[in-house]
Amino acid sequence: METEAGPDSLPRVPGTGRPIPEAEPGLVERWQSRGGELVELLSEVHGRLGGIASFRVGPTPTVLVTEPRAVQHVLARCPERYVKRSHRARLLIGDGLLAATGAAWKRQRRLLQSQFTGAGMRRYEQRIAEAARTTADRWDGYARTGRSFDVAEEMRRFALDAIWRSLTGHPLDDAIERQLAAVAAVVAALPTLPADVTEAQDAVATELARIDAVARHAVEAARSGAAGPGGPGLLHILTEAAAEHPEYTNRLIRDELVTLLVAGHETTAATLTWLHLLLDRNPAAREHALAVGPEGSTERRQAIQALVHETLRLYPPAWLLPRHAAEDDTLAGHAVAAGTDVLVCPYLTHRDPGLWSAPERFDPRRFITPDGRPTNPGAYYPFGIGPRACLGLQFALRESVALLEHLLPVHVPSLRSTPPKAVYGITVRPDGPVPATLQPPRV
Repeated sequence: METEAGPDSLPRVPGTGRPIPEAEPGLVERWQSRGGELVELLSEVHGRLGGIASFRVGPTPTVLVTEPRAVQHVLARCPERYVKRSHRARLLIGDGLLAATGAAWKRQRRLLQSQFTGAGMRRYEQRIAEAARTTADRWDGYARTGRSFDVAEEMRRFALDAIWRSLTGHPLDDAIERQLAAVAAVVAALPTLPADVTEAQDAVATELARIDAVARHAVEAARSGAAGPGGPGLLHILTEAAAEHPEYTNRLIRDELVTLLVAGHETTAATLTWLHLLLDRNPAAREHALAVGPEGSTERRQAIQALVHETLRLYPPAWLLPRHAAEDDTLAGHAVAAGTDVLVCPYLTHRDPGLWSAPERFDPRRFITPDGRPTNPGAYYPFGIGPRACLGLQFALRESVALLEHLLPVHVPSLRSTPPKAVYGITVRPDGPVPATLQPPRV
């Protein structure tokens, strides 16, 4: 974790600085009167006031941060001053890594980090490949029969299979898939659940019970030493940790398992669904990627990865990163008082015309063309940056590219309809199914 000021850091003089530009009350009142989405308010505040701005929905101001160097300051250089508080998904993930703080977070992060980089990732590449082949075989069947299917559901099924194989060593079967549909149901319900914790739990009690049952069975199997056909999974790492770390109780292992399920498939599924929608509107981007190098080449893989990166730019999974100022600070010359809520917004940073040329255009070449994108790390951060950046970045990229290498050369979905809008919840996802058919595979 980097906390010392470097040559590119922003100056800090606690408690001093000029006021942050604040949106006029009428702007917020108009937004409230029309029942608008939060993203609409943030977009208007950003458009009027720039990359560091404030607005008031209640008695105290909330600060919106989109300017790249300020993003780095909050997320990467000074994470001890801008902290996470209660995670919106705590009802589902409990004390898992996404919701953990302080010493518990450091301990949990240290255990999992090695599993998602370097040699750790190589353990899961075969399992990802098997999940991709399973999906490709299923799509071959759709093409032969002409059967309609839901692209969004297919991407969810693939991503869930990939993370389930990595966690347990077993492929996803139909029974487990039906039970784990409760995960997506709870995630979708979170933004509308009652504020009272007990009432919220009661509203999704049936779904939580299904998730707990699957988790309990998987933890028991891992504790017994029973490995799947793919060998031990990441869940075995968690159960073995209990021998040296008594805090890894069955409950905490359950929470980490569910956290990895949520983080490991919801975001990837949404990204791959958006990618298919974007390719439907921009077929030349698909043809360009397939024209770069022979199948299996590094050049082809990089071109496909650029498709994924451009999708992540337009629809970052973690579209909003809430933080809380734990102490007074100075941010880009502006005073930030302790207790201020701060919203870092990748969605708006990624669509800022001052940073990206034609930001609303789907143009994957910006990620493979020299000088095609901003070089400041705070200009592109779909998985966050700094010590709390998502551990699963490499896992998500590898599984996405693995699947696309199978599907893109063979199948072009013909979409029968498309969702009318996006839903901005814990993730940003299409609002509705994406029904499609396939033509027979090309010879």
